[in-house]
Amino acid sequence: MKFQKVSLFVLLASACFNVSAQNTTSAQKMQWFEDAKLGVFIHWGIYSVDGISESWSFFNNYINHDNYIKQLDGFTAKNYKPSEWAKLIKQAGAKYSVITTKHHDGISLWNTKADKAITTVKDAAAKQDVITPFVEAIQQEGLHTGLYYSLPDWSHPYYDVFTRARKRYELAKEPDRWNHYVEYYQKQLSELSQQYKPELIWFDGDWEHSAEEWKSKETLSLLRKYNPNIIINSRLNHHGDYETPEQGIPVTRPDAKFWELCYTMNDSWGYQPFDKKYKSPNMIIRTLVDCISMGGNLLLDIGPKADGSIPEEQINILKQLGRWTNKHAAAIYGTRAGIPFENYNGKSALSKDGKTLYLYVYEQKTQLQLKGLLNNSVQRISVVGDAASKVMATASDATIQLDLTKVNFDQDVTVLAVEFKDKVRWQTPQEKAVSLVSVLNNKHTVTALNQIASTLHDGKNIFDHSGLTLDGLETKLPTGNLTNPTVLDWIKNHAEALYETGKGLPEGHYEGLSAVSKDRQTLYLFVEGTPTGPIALKGIKNGIARIRLVGEGSMINHEIFNKLYWSSIPGIVYIQAPKERLDKNMTVIAVLLDSPLALHREKVGAIENNL
Repeated sequence: MKFQKVSLFVLLASACFNVSAQNTTSAQKMQWFEDAKLGVFIHWGIYSVDGISESWSFFNNYINHDNYIKQLDGFTAKNYKPSEWAKLIKQAGAKYSVITTKHHDGISLWNTKADKAITTVKDAAAKQDVITPFVEAIQQEGLHTGLYYSLPDWSHPYYDVFTRARKRYELAKEPDRWNHYVEYYQKQLSELSQQYKPELIWFDGDWEHSAEEWKSKETLSLLRKYNPNIIINSRLNHHGDYETPEQGIPVTRPDAKFWELCYTMNDSWGYQPFDKKYKSPNMIIRTLVDCISMGGNLLLDIGPKADGSIPEEQINILKQLGRWTNKHAAAIYGTRAGIPFENYNGKSALSKDGKTLYLYVYEQKTQLQLKGLLNNSVQRISVVGDAASKVMATASDATIQLDLTKVNFDQDVTVLAVEFKDKVRWQTPQEKAVSLVSVLNNKHTVTALNQIASTLHDGKNIFDHSGLTLDGLETKLPTGNLTNPTVLDWIKNHAEALYETGKGLPEGHYEGLSAVSKDRQTLYLFVEGTPTGPIALKGIKNGIARIRLVGEGSMINHEIFNKLYWSSIPGIVYIQAPKERLDKNMTVIAVLLDSPLALHREKVGAIENNL
């Protein structure tokens, strides 16, 4: 994909969004896309022979172009089984697939007749068109067809850009030569449209020229000639149907109604044998949930080898993803964005008719709450994919308490379906004032600790001037005969996270409740129950000095994924919380930062303008 020195997100963010341009026709054509939620991206090309960066390796002069092109001799596709690819993609739960037909290196993977094209049919060891059998296979499986097409072609003699350091010519001085290139790429798009009848074209590389130079408007008209309902991603300079953030999961929901996160399993798009930094299936599943909860799609990438086989690590992730999607299909496909974090302290989604609220639960825990819902009563609550589990609900003052003690939790993400007679409606919860005495006297320990975490998260510290000390020693709280000793002991053991701490992280950065130290250099994360996987933090600009468990001192590990060197967007911090050290009532994790807390909350998006 991209290894630009300057963040392309910054360039894209400078564009004006025009969501209102999406008319009724656009909404209709986008319906299958909005319902799909999951697609599989495929980056396959000659770069898989040596396992180097697709196209960028020669553009950045990591290898010269002659040596890069020699990989044609090793691209055999001898073990290529497109029908097995298609079955695996469907098994994963994807509803569409997008395959690279030509990357920036200019190698066309089908039998194009465009002038001076390099193809896998006549120039590679494979001597075959590898796109046709794949498209036939996915269409046979009932999947929607998406084709990736790079606008630039750094190998083509008609194209002006060659490498970062060299250009073939200046467009302004040789406009006829450039026009020949436009004819070349538009001919290729005509071929792809006629041969494969794609429902989606996934453009890339538009940053190298303006819409006028690409003749984007004419290109869009050309594509619509073959398919009036063609869906275009955001990378055709002002002529896209949906946003395409890359790698970094948005902290907040993108402005556009339609969007899709394109995302790698490790750090590479194409096959690279030495990149073993794979995310776990749990991380991938939760990334899908994150996208669903914000009304978007996940386009998850695989990178096959030069012989056409898919790496085992990638196959395993797709199969594990399929285990979860098949079990929870009702809470995935056709859903829409969920309710705000203040109403449910987790990820959620709504059914298309708006009457069912899906709650995604990342931990094994005893209870959860819904706040500020305006619906009169719950008709039914079930655990998606598990008829044996039971959930009891009690309602009081616009708060619904769910008892999860009889739930069989999923190994990755458990989903509750809360059904109402009418569409789900909500308002900002009217929080009742919570006193320290009432918390101390609460016989339900978990409820009391949730009250503590919630008030701190909202910036209302009930421990100010209470007699609590920083280390919990010599604490003089207003205790009495009714005091819950377990709550009192928990407060003393976790005093560091309660003493003079302030309002927690805004929505989107962490999947639970939090607080921030007075000097804003330590984050305190409140963790309920037993998490099914690592705890995730998004959009933290700071470096992390160390992470530990509050009250017992254990240092714990973390990893950062998806930090791209050319982008200012922070990577995702995944924190491994050892199960044997978790507090049975509520764990607190302290994240010590290298400077006062700084957050990345910029809108990540791309051009949205249906011209």
